Amino acid sequence: MKSTKYILAFIITSFLSTQIINAQSVNEKTNKVIKDSAWVKKSLMSTDSVHKLKEVIVSTKKPMIEIKIDRTVINVDASPSNVGSNVIEVLEKAPGVSVDKDGNISLKGKQSVLVMIDGRPSYLSPNDLYNYLKSLPSTAIDQIELMTNPPAKYDAAGNAGVINIKTKKNKTVGFNGTYNGSVGQGKYNRNSNSLNLNYRKNKLNIFSNMSYSNWEGFNDLKIVRRYKDVNNNVKAIFDQRSYSKNDNKDNLNAKIGFDYTINNKTNIGAVITGFINPDRSNNNNISYLKNANNVTDSIVKSVNDITNKWKNVSANLYLQHKFDSVGREMSVDLDASKFNSNSDSYLNNQMFNANNSFRSKQELLGQFPIDIQIFSAKSDYSQPLKNKAKIELGAKSSYVQTTNGANFFNIIPGGQTVDYNKTNSFDYKENINAGYINLSKEVKKWGFQLGLRAENTNATGYQKGNALKTDSSFTRSYTNLFPTTYITYKASDKNQYSINFGRRIDRPSYQDLNPFIFYLDNYTYNKGNPFLQPQITNNFELGYTYNQFITTTLNYSVTNKIFQESMIQDGYATIVQTTNIGTKTNYGITSNIQLEAKKIFSTNIYLAYTHDNYKGDVAGDKLDISADMYLISLNNQFKFDKGWSAELSGWYRTKGVEGQLLINPLSQLNLAVQKQVLKTKGTIKLGVRDILLTNFPSGVIRFSKTEADFSNKRDSRILSLSFTYRFGKSFKAINKKSSGADDEKGRVKVSGN
Repeated sequence: MKSTKYILAFIITSFLSTQIINAQSVNEKTNKVIKDSAWVKKSLMSTDSVHKLKEVIVSTKKPMIEIKIDRTVINVDASPSNVGSNVIEVLEKAPGVSVDKDGNISLKGKQSVLVMIDGRPSYLSPNDLYNYLKSLPSTAIDQIELMTNPPAKYDAAGNAGVINIKTKKNKTVGFNGTYNGSVGQGKYNRNSNSLNLNYRKNKLNIFSNMSYSNWEGFNDLKIVRRYKDVNNNVKAIFDQRSYSKNDNKDNLNAKIGFDYTINNKTNIGAVITGFINPDRSNNNNISYLKNANNVTDSIVKSVNDITNKWKNVSANLYLQHKFDSVGREMSVDLDASKFNSNSDSYLNNQMFNANNSFRSKQELLGQFPIDIQIFSAKSDYSQPLKNKAKIELGAKSSYVQTTNGANFFNIIPGGQTVDYNKTNSFDYKENINAGYINLSKEVKKWGFQLGLRAENTNATGYQKGNALKTDSSFTRSYTNLFPTTYITYKASDKNQYSINFGRRIDRPSYQDLNPFIFYLDNYTYNKGNPFLQPQITNNFELGYTYNQFITTTLNYSVTNKIFQESMIQDGYATIVQTTNIGTKTNYGITSNIQLEAKKIFSTNIYLAYTHDNYKGDVAGDKLDISADMYLISLNNQFKFDKGWSAELSGWYRTKGVEGQLLINPLSQLNLAVQKQVLKTKGTIKLGVRDILLTNFPSGVIRFSKTEADFSNKRDSRILSLSFTYRFGKSFKAINKKSSGADDEKGRVKVSGN
């Protein structure tokens, strides 16, 4: 292992040295181009030039990745291989972002990311957010912003930072729009259509975004569990194969809104968004229970058919007012959101003897109604001060109410009976009140920003009883302070340094607090945990940027009371439950390199090293597990004559650790080509993802005298074709602030979005 580290370090160092030399040559040519561009601009501004030219068209191509002082920006349309993909597949290519086998999104090796859409949280749990973004076509997305340590203005949720997904919204005088249609084929097919429309005249701007998509896929999961006795000898083996076919059909996503300029100081606007996402999953499991000699004792065959439909409608109203031309301004945002889900499941477990003769069966029906209502209001104020200083103040209050049901019925000859041991009902209410202050100032080559955010949380949970169970409840109230510090130093035009610190919190998702049990089969089920506590993370980062093309960051973080999906053994059954397992320490180094040569080739290279250590206790078992992980991601863009372009991209990740799981190496290779047609108003793209079919998780789990090997194959190799057509006038963007809610949506568990 050590030799591998040294070889990798040597390759990276040699590569960087070579590229810096090459980049300096490229920069010299770039400076000449800039000088020539200045001469052209001067010529165009002269009187003679104005008379001779009827029209000047300036076209610019956005880079796929932009590195800014406080965030990394991904321009989705700049990558041809995003053709026919969904938002999850775009995120998997973003530098520093990874998505694990359960749909958890990580940023620089850390989970619990606050995912926002158009500046507002998604209000979805990790797994359900994954399902929702999987149903959202990439053509509906403009940019993705990655912020590892957001300032105090942002909600403190998300120990790994914030990912803000910005949907497309055109603001052009007159009427214009964009249509995109795509088809894809893996083992199963997929298709999507999206339409963006915009009309702007005088003081009024109206915009809309609509998409319709169908998605099919599969999960082929294999798990071999070895149960051990007190002497650590194998006493039984559980060999399980699970194949699920997933259908996300008739997914509808819509957004409509307006902006209105009352006068040169005041703007108002409103946005209404919503989605309908049906989902069906048909799971077939066959499990072999074997003795220590690997001889089959019994067989369990299970069928679990799950149908679900999530509905959401959200509304935002905003007011923005500028008091003067100096920069004093205030904004107010009001948000309301409602989620509703009705999920049904049918579980059929059949037991067989070793010779495949029938022994017994159990049939179970489940109904899971969920209703979630969220309201929030916030106000922000900013004012410039003397000597390049600025103060920002703000306050926010949010209220959440969730109602969750789990109704189980045993199917018996002649009818159904209520299973009171499993049936449950859980109500949860939460109120968060927050305020912040942020001060920033520039002193010659130095930049300073200090912030402090306070958040007060009040929560109550009520579990209703039934014929066999009594009522239970809990009440919690706590206040936390979240300081942030940023210091930048511009040593020269080519060298810039930065250091920042931030404290962040992650509260459990609403459904993870729900003590419901969800059965996959007789030997595997999920269970909620009403005793979950928030986790607190302290983040440190040190950054260096050379000549705007190499950005290197050192990061260190400690998370206390970290909660993680844990595996707990109950006889031969495995309980999957989110628990506070202890402390996680994370440190690492990342480097992002952007190069361009002769206007026909550009590349973005992302290198990362991460060390994770988990220490704690899971159901009485001591946990102390560490792993080093290396990641390299490359995106190469080629531009040819006559509107042709291409992309070759890929990434490779070594072994990593996620709580009790050790994950084997993962990788992916993508290829795409595109051609501009119809006088550049149209674009045809053809791409293939995961060419080598190497992006499927596998690894080892160790818990409660149990060891398990697993592998999970998915429908990841997809061939896609898309067509984009732009109509209307040329784009002329104007600025619009993001809207109000900043935390609560990220914690709703939406099954099957």
